[in-house]
Amino acid sequence: MDKNIDVVILETPEEDTDPIRFIIRNTTPAFANTLRRIMIAEVPTLAIEDVIFIENTTPLQDEFIAHRLGLIPITTDLSMLNFKDECSCGGAGCSLCTVSLTLEAETAEDETMVVYSRSLKSSDPILSPVSDKIPIIKMAPGQRLILEAIAELGRGKEHAKWQPVSTAAFQYMPEIEVQPRKTDPEIAEACPRGVLQYNEEEETIEVVDLFQCNLCMECVKAAKRVDDPDVISVKGSPEHIIMRIEPTGALPAEEIVFEAANILKERATNFLESLKNEITKKQEANE
Repeated sequence: MDKNIDVVILETPEEDTDPIRFIIRNTTPAFANTLRRIMIAEVPTLAIEDVIFIENTTPLQDEFIAHRLGLIPITTDLSMLNFKDECSCGGAGCSLCTVSLTLEAETAEDETMVVYSRSLKSSDPILSPVSDKIPIIKMAPGQRLILEAIAELGRGKEHAKWQPVSTAAFQYMPEIEVQPRKTDPEIAEACPRGVLQYNEEEETIEVVDLFQCNLCMECVKAAKRVDDPDVISVKGSPEHIIMRIEPTGALPAEEIVFEAANILKERATNFLESLKNEITKKQEANE
């Protein structure tokens, strides 16, 4: 492929939890899938790893509550934290590599209460649960729960709780060709996503929202049913890929894409340098 890769943004996120959708032009499915897999498995985020229970008189076991805490997305600033095993503290855990979140909840003898993520108080307000409405546990009358949770950086390949995305998907760019001739309205009506529209005056089909097409081919099937298979053609282009990234909120969608691209660039650079060094060694050995 001799053309440069370029990107066209289709959907820009307004909030950290909003998705981003864009087209990668002049690429290959292999490149898009590599980027997708890096987003899922390699881009680091913050998540609760250790939980210290001080008191738990609820019916739920400590391990069950700890598991639920670990799956709560936490806002992450990669410039503020080190990986625990790379920190100057030697992995002991300090403010440069861990974040402490405390929770203390108690019910009176005549009340029940649902404990939400808003009850987790972070040692750093910037690094706190993405949402304050995530339920953790429902407590019956006369129960107490006191704990400290320690969050640290990790990657999705180690555990799903560190994945920065809830959805990372791509599809081929749709290419739809419609013949400008009279045809049956059933073809346009068969599209479940409003991509096609029937022009009643001209009795023709028009493409009104190309980027909503997911290549389901229902319109093509309808065209065959009405005995007019050549009126519409739908295919996907493997050289132009549409990607949709939906973040958990730990990192903004744009930052996830930037980090994934930088990781891919760094690995390609390291591979190239290693290859050059190995070739140089072989050449020197043969001289």
